Amino acid sequence: MKKNITDFQCPYWAVGKKPSGLQLMEKFFQSNDLAASKERLNSIMNYAVKRNIRIKQDPSVILLFRQSMQSLVRAGYLITLKKKKGITNTPLQNNSALLPGLLSEKEFQNPLLVFKNAFKEYSIEEFDYFMSGMIYFSLGIYDHVPERNMVSPYIHLTKMLDAAHLILERRAK
Repeated sequence: MKKNITDFQCPYWAVGKKPSGLQLMEKFFQSNDLAASKERLNSIMNYAVKRNIRIKQDPSVILLFRQSMQSLVRAGYLITLKKKKGITNTPLQNNSALLPGLLSEKEFQNPLLVFKNAFKEYSIEEFDYFMSGMIYFSLGIYDHVPERNMVSPYIHLTKMLDAAHLILERRAK
């Protein structure tokens, strides 16, 4: 039986050697703002479920955002594989400027749970397929509807954005 190996090579974040999950997250937030990323993901999702309307943004910006989201998903997967103690046992700061958003109290205390729960339900390839479908349906006018449930992966991606930003903010303090 052949052993399947997940490809973590992200050409968008070309780094000399294999990057860690935290490095990929840092690079994501260097070029993308949290609020702008959540808004862009929301607008892509809204246009994906509407018929006869296409997103007004430049397609190259949308495709670049898709690549960066793919690298964020892979970064979360790498972090769940590493199981670093410094990420999971970071104490909660009462004076944090971040609000929990979609995160539950447990997920806000331990943001790594967001990635663990997401990868229990979906694989990296399924998140890639979901993002490709969302982009396809948001960039064009079509007569048919998406064949799969698009809400659950969308919620997982939104939570991943919040959790990744929370991990990096706690790591900086």
